[in-house]
Amino acid sequence: HRFGVQQRLALRQKGVDGRLCPHQLIMTATPIPRTLAMSAYADLDTSILDELPPGRTPINTVLISDSRREEVIERVRAGCTEGRQAYWVCTLIEESEQLQAQAAEVTWQNLCEHLPELSIGLIHGRMKASEKAEIMQAFKDGDLHLLVATTVIEVGVDVPNASLMIIENPERLGLAQLHQLRGRVGRGSTASHCVLLYQAPLSALGRERLSIMRESSDGFVIAEKDLELRGPGEVLGTRQTGLIQFRVADLVRDADLLPQVQQAAASLAGQHPQRAAAIIDRWLAEGQQFAQV
Repeated sequence: HRFGVQQRLALRQKGVDGRLCPHQLIMTATPIPRTLAMSAYADLDTSILDELPPGRTPINTVLISDSRREEVIERVRAGCTEGRQAYWVCTLIEESEQLQAQAAEVTWQNLCEHLPELSIGLIHGRMKASEKAEIMQAFKDGDLHLLVATTVIEVGVDVPNASLMIIENPERLGLAQLHQLRGRVGRGSTASHCVLLYQAPLSALGRERLSIMRESSDGFVIAEKDLELRGPGEVLGTRQTGLIQFRVADLVRDADLLPQVQQAAASLAGQHPQRAAAIIDRWLAEGQQFAQV
């Protein structure tokens, strides 16, 4: 689901134009609202893996205000002194007063001043691929105690000795992205922790979103809550979030009614195909192409 709807449609049409219809296999730990909605509509055959890999431990998540930043730094010091490693994730590369997000470069300098006894690395998306690979290898080898990073580490990073993650400004990120980031720790047998270092005051919605992260480590539960909060977007369109245009129905609440609706639709299509086609053309128009991606 890291590809947009138009991107997936373009990939599919490359095969269709050549008279081949490619199969699609979508894999995700945290389905975005639109993907979850498509599975609810029975447009996808789903397989669920709901177990942690052998040796993994659940991650304990806490919410801490940025006003207690010094306490968090001391927590990092204690963990790294005991031989473990940690991530410190920032949401932006450059300073931005408008977004009030900590820049990774400024945070790295600040942490180097506060933790001179630790070896601290910095990685972000504007670095050359070779530079990023070198820093990540040093972190994997244990040459770095702490890695300050942007969301570039969201996927493809596996360091079992890393057991602590600090995420600054988590209120700026989506639940799926937060869950993906949090998954960088908890990959070894050591108890792991994730600190969501938020900027106060939080809005009611912001606090509700972060509370979901604190209370659940199940990607499917988080995805369902994300669906409730953000809406499923357009199954027959390009919006991947947003409220669906139902007057009464609710996709999550009324999920058990969908099989009956599907049976009614299949019956209409089977007994009156021309009428069904006319209804589809009237209400869906060009949106039909997006139903397959």
